[in-house]
Amino acid sequence: MTTANPTAGPAPASPPASAPPQAVAHAPLRGTALLLGTLSLSLATFMNVLDSSIANVSIPAIAGNLGVSPGQGTWVITSFGVANAISVPLTGWLTQRFGAVRLFTMSVLLFVLTSWLCGFASSLEALVFFRVLQGLVAGPMIPLSQTLLLASYPRALAGTALALWGVTTLVAPVVGPLLGGWITDNISWPWIFYINVPVGLLAALLTWGIYRDRETPIRKLPIDTVGLSLLVLWVGALQLMLDKGKELDWFASNEIILLAVVAVVAFAVFLVWELTDKHPVVDLRLFARRNFAFGALALSVAYALFFGNVVLLPLWLQQWMGYTATSAGMALAPVGVFAILLTPLVGKKVGQWDPRRMATGAFIVFSAVLWMRSHFTVQTDFIHILIPTLLQGAAMAFFFIPLTTLTLAGIAPDRIPAAAGLSNFVRITAGAMGTSIATTLWDSRAAMHHSHLTEGLVQGQGVFAQTLNQLTASGLSQAQALAQLNRLIDQQAFTRAANDIFLGSAVLFLLLIGLIWLTRRPGPVAGASAADAGGAH
Repeated sequence: MTTANPTAGPAPASPPASAPPQAVAHAPLRGTALLLGTLSLSLATFMNVLDSSIANVSIPAIAGNLGVSPGQGTWVITSFGVANAISVPLTGWLTQRFGAVRLFTMSVLLFVLTSWLCGFASSLEALVFFRVLQGLVAGPMIPLSQTLLLASYPRALAGTALALWGVTTLVAPVVGPLLGGWITDNISWPWIFYINVPVGLLAALLTWGIYRDRETPIRKLPIDTVGLSLLVLWVGALQLMLDKGKELDWFASNEIILLAVVAVVAFAVFLVWELTDKHPVVDLRLFARRNFAFGALALSVAYALFFGNVVLLPLWLQQWMGYTATSAGMALAPVGVFAILLTPLVGKKVGQWDPRRMATGAFIVFSAVLWMRSHFTVQTDFIHILIPTLLQGAAMAFFFIPLTTLTLAGIAPDRIPAAAGLSNFVRITAGAMGTSIATTLWDSRAAMHHSHLTEGLVQGQGVFAQTLNQLTASGLSQAQALAQLNRLIDQQAFTRAANDIFLGSAVLFLLLIGLIWLTRRPGPVAGASAADAGGAH
């Protein structure tokens, strides 16, 4: 996401159309104002990051309540991610058009409103629509929280400010699954959205009260309307194709073919337009830089693998392992323990150690974690599910900051916000698409395994007949006994399908290491750009 560079101060993400007004140098905040300002910005960030993880364990409950399949329920996650990714590149233009304080406060208030509407949704279509709106208004929140926070502290304490800010981005993924699971099991799923209302209102009230006299300069800038429209068109068409392909039998459907054609044509026109427009909505020329191209590619593909598996695991636990939303949340929560402990060390050492080695270590650990998960069976206990999740936190700490440092290395300070915005747009979009691909492959592989498991079963013979007789003898009707057998076969099939995806993801993480080593090691000053990695969480 578009973030501030602590060494350069807030910088515009779009080329200036006119001479910029002189920024007023505000003195750092002190005492109670500094404390409350840090609290308000952290609350907003926490709420935003929490919302991207709190729904993961609630998908089965949401899908069941709205009368759709869990696969369709994942649209609640992907719709938010895609909309959020699309709004990120606009943050620089919106900030200069309306001011950082005004834009941040309005984003928080609109986030509160859309969260409230999400809770009231009575159909999947309504919920997805409100999640799209929520993702759109959430775009500026995280980068602007960094910008305002850095302006609140003396320059010498920029690292401390970002460390305080970073804690909220790391704690939220721990609290999200636990809180989401508990709310879903003990109250009802709409409350995972309603809890944003008091938190967001408090954050907006405190922010406006403290920062309204510290507004950033405002000036009118041109907006690339054509580029933005093409961006929305191709990303939206591609995501819709991925989300609906499974239920419409992919390219046997005219609708899927149409979406594919729209996505390809719109993307091609988007590339030509953005490379020739004077004020592009995203600066694609950044991909001409070796580090940015390979760094952003490695970061995005790895995040797609990571996020797809993060969504898949609780679905498997709840649908086929008998876990409640709360227990699934407990199985996911430890991911933040090592992340919280190790991230300060990574942030401190990324300028001294080779970030390529650090990212390589992260990918090896991710691969090991997924390899361990590929051995899960229907008898795997809670502790053995917990251990890989705990180790994954160490990989997360060495994942975002080193890769973002490599991606942004060598880029001029005035282009850092645009570069960070573009890399985060690609990453978030990849994460949403990774979710769709993982769940689609899961269903597809499960159908294949179900076929293999049943092809040797002959009604009235062997183990099949013995098991059926035992079930009918226990009081079940013939139809109930057959349904129970089918459920057991499905449990095995979906477990084996999940194993396939875990193992395939493990192999891909190892292959991605090659991309890391196609980048050049940053110079000694590049460690400063690690601050920009904060938004990656």
